[in-house]
Amino acid sequence: MEIEKINGEITPVDSTSSGVATAAEMKLVGKEYSLFNTTIALAMWLGAIHFNVFLVLTALFILPARFALLVLGVQVVFMLIPLNDKNEFGRKLSRFICKYACGYFPITLHVEDIKAFDPNQAYVFGYEPHSVLPIGVVVLADHAGFMPLRKIKVLASSAVFYTPFLRQVWTWLGLVPASRKEFYSRLSAGYSCIVIPGGVQEMLHMDHHSEVAFLKSRKGFVRIAMETGSPLVPVFCFGQSHAYKWWRPEGKIFVKISRAIKFSPLIFWGRYGTPIPFRVPMHVVVGRPIHLKKNTEPTLDEINEVHGQFVAAMEELFNKYKTRVGYDKLPLRVL
Repeated sequence: MEIEKINGEITPVDSTSSGVATAAEMKLVGKEYSLFNTTIALAMWLGAIHFNVFLVLTALFILPARFALLVLGVQVVFMLIPLNDKNEFGRKLSRFICKYACGYFPITLHVEDIKAFDPNQAYVFGYEPHSVLPIGVVVLADHAGFMPLRKIKVLASSAVFYTPFLRQVWTWLGLVPASRKEFYSRLSAGYSCIVIPGGVQEMLHMDHHSEVAFLKSRKGFVRIAMETGSPLVPVFCFGQSHAYKWWRPEGKIFVKISRAIKFSPLIFWGRYGTPIPFRVPMHVVVGRPIHLKKNTEPTLDEINEVHGQFVAAMEELFNKYKTRVGYDKLPLRVL
């Protein structure tokens, strides 16, 4: 039987059109919603990018020179303040954001085999798609409390950690720079790591009619999983790509700029033109772990073999759940 967790309570539910589910399958649904609290949570979580743009434009074109310098100075200070993911206020804010963000859309977490996860094991989660922002990943955060894993970190573009205000909030939410050193360090310390393999490159291939997973050339996370003996877990989020409307410039120059700054500077907007995303139900599906033997020096052939297993598992997960969650006509492009 599958189970559904609502506000900390677990109750039986049917999971398929036939009403049949395995004993290890689990569905957890965020239900917490309050207009005021949810708006505050979403604004603090997702509004920093637009807020920084607003501050810069205001300082450059509206404010007198001395006030403009003051505003820009404050931004620089928040770019340089040392980050502390153990900050007590930050942890409370993170739990607040996770609670109301999961209930806003709402986000439903489907775990294909909950019994396959060991709380004492570090896993490498490969999360797709990136979309404008991979916001569905919030349901996997340790502060959301849905996954039976005590320590989880999300690897994010280094650009996040140079963005005032955003870097503080997202660090408290469990994000760390997506560097090889950080990846190894966190896995060695017992943290499960969530990586979005497609990254910036995937954003360059997005369209409005299909999902895209830029995976074929992304093998670094597979290599690290093999070298550390960490099981690989495919994850797919349905509905995330509809959370924002967006426009992206075309051309080689835009591609070069995106790669250089490790961020795709597209224009995106949500409800009423704000950074508050549209209220679209999301379904985050977590597949079964692919267990690996520790191999400190894997060959290219060995990496390709495991990578192929991961891509196949991702496609199988997508096809298995797309009809169940209401996206039966949605195609997936694996590039």
